Amino acid sequence: MSKHFDDIIAQVKSIPMKKLAVAAAEDENVLEAVRKARREGIANAILVGDADKITEIGKKLDMELDKYEIVDIKDPIEAAHQAVKLVHDGEAEMYMKGLLQTKDFLKSILDKEVGLRTGKTLSHVCVFEIKGIKQLLFLTDVAFMTYPTLEEKVSIIENTVDVCEACGIMNPKVAPLAAVEVVNPKMPVTVEAAELTKMNEEGKIKNCIVDGPLSADLAIFPEAAIHKGATDRKIQGDADILLFPDIHAGNIAYKFIVHTTEFKNGCILTGTKAPAILTSRSDSAETKVNSIALASVVAEHLRKQK
Repeated sequence: MSKHFDDIIAQVKSIPMKKLAVAAAEDENVLEAVRKARREGIANAILVGDADKITEIGKKLDMELDKYEIVDIKDPIEAAHQAVKLVHDGEAEMYMKGLLQTKDFLKSILDKEVGLRTGKTLSHVCVFEIKGIKQLLFLTDVAFMTYPTLEEKVSIIENTVDVCEACGIMNPKVAPLAAVEVVNPKMPVTVEAAELTKMNEEGKIKNCIVDGPLSADLAIFPEAAIHKGATDRKIQGDADILLFPDIHAGNIAYKFIVHTTEFKNGCILTGTKAPAILTSRSDSAETKVNSIALASVVAEHLRKQK
């Protein structure tokens, strides 16, 4: 069971190396991550984009460019179309955003002919290793779904459970977060959290344990359950998945973590035919490498499911 990103990377190195298709690859941070991922045996890459700029950046980074396939396409939107097609056609197992607007990256994923649609709800998962917290935390959704409905929250849970299982975490504990840990009819978030818990107990949400509504302290700090007299809860500071009520709560929590804690993290888009790596331009090369590693174990999990 993965408790650290080093565990995920070790898991990646025990499986056949995956191939990554990068859209508009002429981005220094992305190429630095791609270089490191190949050197560490995490993944190889097909670089789709402006070959002149890729070569210029690659030489600066001391990349062994002869080890990569480079597809020269100057227009970033067309580069995204070609890169996602490589994944759609099975020539690569993962898809990564380079120097491309997020809306164009997502548009390529949703392309009816060459995209990665599955019919599932798409959602974003950020996996955090945070100093002082024993388990990996799977945060969702902090970047994609804005105001998920109850039905969409079910799909988000299912998507994230798949990611947990890919990381070796079976029957993960899911905490639908709210400001309080009791149902209040005047707080719809608590009502939906209780409904998700009921659906889990009835077997409508499988392969996990859902316990909500739950405050954030009860979700991740065991001491909070003692202090609050909540030692009868199914989750007592040992949640694996933190399900946020909306993008505001998730995004605030994400940025608070990255600016105030000692952490490692990686992020992917799920619900797709193949994992898509959607990171911020401000994310470090290490975060991008971790995201590639996370995508690799998910890609292997999807291969086994097929």
